Amino acid sequence: MNNMQQASDAPLSPSLQARLLTRGTGARRLGKDDVIRATEILSRYKAGKANLENRIVQDELWWELRHWEVIRRASPNGERGNAPRPEPTSAWLFNAILNKHADAMDNFPSPVVLPRERSDEESARTLSDILPVVLECCEYEQTYSDNWWEKLKHGTAAYGVFWNAQKENGLGDVDIRQIDLLKLFWEPGVTDLQKSRNLFIVELADEDLLERQYPEHRGKLSGKSVDVRQYIHDDSIDISHKRVVVDWYYKLRAPSGRTVLHYAKFVGEELLYASENDPLYQDRGFYDHGLYPVVLDVLFPEKGTPVGFGYVAICKDPQLYIDRLSANILESSMMNTKKRFFVSDSTAVNEEEFLDWNRPLVHVAGALDDSRIREIVCRPLDGIYLNVVQMKIDEMKDTAANRDVNSGGAHGGVTAAAAIAALQEAGNKASRDMISASYRACIGISSLCIELIRQFYDETRAFRIAGASPGSYRFVEFNNRGIADQTIGESADGGVLVRRPVFDLKIRAQRRNPFSRMEENQRAKELYALGFFNPERAQEALGALEMMDFEGIDTVREQIRRGQSLLSVCRQLRAQLDAAREIIQSLSGARAAERTAAEDITPPAPERTHATGTDSGSGADRFAAAVLRAKTPSPAYGQRLMQRTLRGAEAKEEQA
Repeated sequence: MNNMQQASDAPLSPSLQARLLTRGTGARRLGKDDVIRATEILSRYKAGKANLENRIVQDELWWELRHWEVIRRASPNGERGNAPRPEPTSAWLFNAILNKHADAMDNFPSPVVLPRERSDEESARTLSDILPVVLECCEYEQTYSDNWWEKLKHGTAAYGVFWNAQKENGLGDVDIRQIDLLKLFWEPGVTDLQKSRNLFIVELADEDLLERQYPEHRGKLSGKSVDVRQYIHDDSIDISHKRVVVDWYYKLRAPSGRTVLHYAKFVGEELLYASENDPLYQDRGFYDHGLYPVVLDVLFPEKGTPVGFGYVAICKDPQLYIDRLSANILESSMMNTKKRFFVSDSTAVNEEEFLDWNRPLVHVAGALDDSRIREIVCRPLDGIYLNVVQMKIDEMKDTAANRDVNSGGAHGGVTAAAAIAALQEAGNKASRDMISASYRACIGISSLCIELIRQFYDETRAFRIAGASPGSYRFVEFNNRGIADQTIGESADGGVLVRRPVFDLKIRAQRRNPFSRMEENQRAKELYALGFFNPERAQEALGALEMMDFEGIDTVREQIRRGQSLLSVCRQLRAQLDAAREIIQSLSGARAAERTAAEDITPPAPERTHATGTDSGSGADRFAAAVLRAKTPSPAYGQRLMQRTLRGAEAKEEQA
């Protein structure tokens, strides 16, 4: 049994596992017979998705407003007589897809890496910084935009996450590419792409370029493995000099029980490369993560297939009748606006002069009356038919969730930008659901990127990380040593215990909608007017924020907490300042009292009392009064106390 049969028909038998374990590392495992077998499987896979390919080609014509070509093929008698019928091409379907794509690009995803263990926090922070840079180097935004067109039109967008050894001057880096569904083949009947036994990606390449890249296969690349379905183009494309190159991915179960992914490239029956024949990958597999390097982003899923259907499939029926009714209305309008006549054979009318409206005279042989020449009068269409057309247009809007407010229009007198933005957000539930599905696909893409970084980032690389403020940046160096498998010890049977850092991914939206910014600005003004940013009401504001949910709520919550902490610090400093002020005032009063006491020690001149006209007391009494004044903090209080003391002394002298 060859290796291709192992991958496609049955698991490895114990005897075959034993042979694989004893086979030398340089032995050749994949050959021409396996390529022939792979070509047969590819042909079977292609036959299984023939209906899907037909639908995709037709959907592309509907998107290009060339759906009358599809209608004419379905009904070849679409013309009456010698004059073709009107074929209006209204763009209601086009407009619905256009608005959904705009919603998606307004919420472009950005991955955030979260650790599962405390020891991986530093690696997770670094990955969160460099992963957007890796995606930017892959032009992921352009790929994301292109694939959203595919998702909306055909129902499925395919991303390929590969390792490109030619990037960065041979150092290699992650490569994210869009994959056309017409060039991707999987096992019919599976709903999960990873459960397919084989996966094929085909591409057309010039024969001379292939011979230049693989000179050892010169003259052997003329074989044809499978036909590639082509879209209907306006240009005439010659593919006679091109060859179909097949990238074949398949999974094998290693003797250790681990599933490994292998890769082979061939043209016709000529094998160009096989990872099983490469000593570097024949035992470990081409990619260590063991997954097919393809991620599907499905819009509306279907049973029994990993792909889905898009807006063209659900909206082409109302679009068809909108255009057919419009064609009938236009045809009726043309018939009513173009004059025609019934002319009797007995009336010889010069037809050349009659049909030439520039001639003022038309010669007629014989008498003219209503019985000989009469104008053909067409009955105009009733207004109900215009209502039917409008009903189909409304059906299209409701089916596509593309009402007027989603396109920027508003009714009922709503003119405020914030109100229009609120209505748009309320009407964008379908868009948010589709964007969430794309975020899940972005998680799969980012996970594959991390696994490729874990496997191939052996050399230290430098990344420029943009800062929070415009124009600011910093540099980060990174390699895979922090996220590679780490030996942590030995098991009881002598085996090596290995720990692999595992990370979780969260997708953050980079909102770019100006109306969303207006809404956020309006919300900020409302929060300010309600006193949310008042530090004295921080506890109330934090309680209210716990019941709210909006973009940037964590930043607002942190700002309020910061204001609360600042208010607490200010209160503590104010209390300390008041205490220091009281101490300073006490010290200032004591020093003033000391200066006053020093001045009063010198005996003053004798004083006379107003009552008796004699001395107020002896020198000892005056000295005692001065001492009392020096010990009091207030000079006024000291004076009053001294006066009471002197009055008491005089009263005692009179009694004596």
